[in-house]
Amino acid sequence: MKLSDFIFEYPKKLVANYPVEPRDSSRLMVLNRKRKTIEHRSFSDLPDFYNEGDVLVVNDTKVYPARLYGEKEKTGAKIEVFLLRELNPESRLWDVIVDPARKIRIGNKLYFENGLVAEVIDNTTSRGRTIRFVFEGSNQDLYDKIDEIGLTPIPPYIKRDAEEADRERYQTVYAENRGAVAAPTAGLHFTNELLDKLRAKGVDIVPVTLHVGLGTFRPVEVEDLTKHRMDSENFIVPRESAEIVNRALLSADNNVTAVGTTVVRAIESSLSAANTLKGDAGWTDKFIYPSYEFRITERLITNFHMPKSTLLMLVAAFAGYDFVMEAYKEAIKEEYRLFSFGDAMLII
Repeated sequence: MKLSDFIFEYPKKLVANYPVEPRDSSRLMVLNRKRKTIEHRSFSDLPDFYNEGDVLVVNDTKVYPARLYGEKEKTGAKIEVFLLRELNPESRLWDVIVDPARKIRIGNKLYFENGLVAEVIDNTTSRGRTIRFVFEGSNQDLYDKIDEIGLTPIPPYIKRDAEEADRERYQTVYAENRGAVAAPTAGLHFTNELLDKLRAKGVDIVPVTLHVGLGTFRPVEVEDLTKHRMDSENFIVPRESAEIVNRALLSADNNVTAVGTTVVRAIESSLSAANTLKGDAGWTDKFIYPSYEFRITERLITNFHMPKSTLLMLVAAFAGYDFVMEAYKEAIKEEYRLFSFGDAMLII
């Protein structure tokens, strides 16, 4: 398939700049792949589609406030520093993007408002740098300093500044392992009460971790999709999670649901020789687009995604291109709220 196959028009008013409250009051479009039917429900109805022994796989990554603002030494020039990933906790090394990049050279020091200082030690790309925080305390003390001054990295298509409420709402209720610069947004619809209802029905809810990087927003720039390369992201599949998933895969009566495209990438990247899920940790740059053959994922909960995005391509691979594009037309007609803070889709 080609990049141009994934272009669609949408009214800008449908872009959700804020989440709904409560979380599970968002709308849920249910796509049945076999019957090719579309049903309109509420996310709070999710337990209606699950039975004892079914499995939901969630991504328990935790978003940190990755956008910092500081000043360059001597000149006092204002600099934005976007923390991409921690490279070495002992050495306090981070991979970052700086703006304006032309002002930042190796050896420069950057000063932040709470006394935090960083030194630029390498260039990685035109805007990329490696920095070292000059800090005497523990790693947790450093994270606390970053949390003091950092802003939540809400997506660039949300046309407002980050607010204090985003620290909680651009985060799943089960977020645990710090390391993401973007939320696994399919999980934003879950409340603790909804999770309890699913567990009461005998549904197993198991975690994996995939630390979402800035590449999730990076546009595909080649028409030939086979030439696109994904950014690598760190993932962990706990052994216990793999065992529970594999038990459901072997059962004719149960199914495995990936909560979000990040979960799909994690579990489809951790396969045993028998094409079952393997407890593992590593990095994945897996790019899923039609006609990928899914090994683990049997159902998918996801949001509505941007045109030409790798996320939309993954969903089209799972549900079928024509069916997904039909669903998106229906969503726009029915005025579903779009993108990260928008409504959800369950594909069964």
